[in-house]
Amino acid sequence: MVRSPCISIVLPIRNAAATLPACLRSLARQTLVEYEVLAIDDGSQDESPAIVAAAAARDARITPVQAGPIGLPTALNVGLDLARAPIVARMDADDVMHPQRLERQLQALRNQPGLALIASQVVAFPARAVRAGLREYLRWQNRVLTPEQVAAEIYVEAPFAHPSVMYWRSAAQEVGGYIDGPWPEDYELWLRMHAAGLPMAKLPRNLLAWRERPDRATRTDPRYRREAFDELRARFLSQDPRLRSGRPLVYWGAGRVTRQRARRLIERGFPPVAWIDIDPAKIGQTIWGAPVCAPAWLERQPKPFVLVYVTNHGARDLIDGWLTEMGYRVGRDYLGVG
Repeated sequence: MVRSPCISIVLPIRNAAATLPACLRSLARQTLVEYEVLAIDDGSQDESPAIVAAAAARDARITPVQAGPIGLPTALNVGLDLARAPIVARMDADDVMHPQRLERQLQALRNQPGLALIASQVVAFPARAVRAGLREYLRWQNRVLTPEQVAAEIYVEAPFAHPSVMYWRSAAQEVGGYIDGPWPEDYELWLRMHAAGLPMAKLPRNLLAWRERPDRATRTDPRYRREAFDELRARFLSQDPRLRSGRPLVYWGAGRVTRQRARRLIERGFPPVAWIDIDPAKIGQTIWGAPVCAPAWLERQPKPFVLVYVTNHGARDLIDGWLTEMGYRVGRDYLGVG
């Protein structure tokens, strides 16, 4: 056991025997060696506990923790409670770390004392399993780097791959740690940290290989359904000071699906003064008491605050360009909403 680890790696495990050996090998190859691994077994019924036990017999930095079955959020909180280091690095049993991941992220946190969290860019693998939707998501995620960009893009989608993050343990625990509920536990934590004013950033380097597989929780667990994300975003948006400033509110996107998603926020007391759309068939209509207008309607003073509910990343890039040309600044005058 490392006497005073710099980093506590929180590694929840459930039935990961097929991928766990590669994960553990990537930990053993780290250039920074002063760490501990809290391998928290969440009720595995395969050979995962035996694999961890064998690894711990070879490496005293690995601590097996038989915790489950307790569920992922609770397992993560067990890791936070047991961590001996002031800094926590997340890892999943089916992913692989770059050898310099811990060293580079630790250096970034120490060099920027105001940061609460530092993530990294990630690459998805195996290539044959990575489909267009995930490639587009990672293209977006990997360019959200600075604290300012994270704050401006936080409502689009989760800006970090969970196993790529490293954060001050105190920062996570002071906002309540992970909360078990009908939502993605990592995104909910990032939103709470953002609401608390904690700066988060990302290193512009791929330091994690993120495994894509059809049985991944993000594809099978109801906590990761579109409705769960929509409800979570609406809850935190309704508390965001930028929406409570008194500026008129405009929703970009007047289609049926967008209206249903926006309804969650409208019902919390944030009706639009206008809807923006480029479809000539919609322009001129009235939806829930507000007119549907062309983008040129936004060329006015004082500027309203715009919520861009368009989900296609390519289309959102075009909208960003139009709004920029009209003098709108992301984060100050508009936000993307996934």
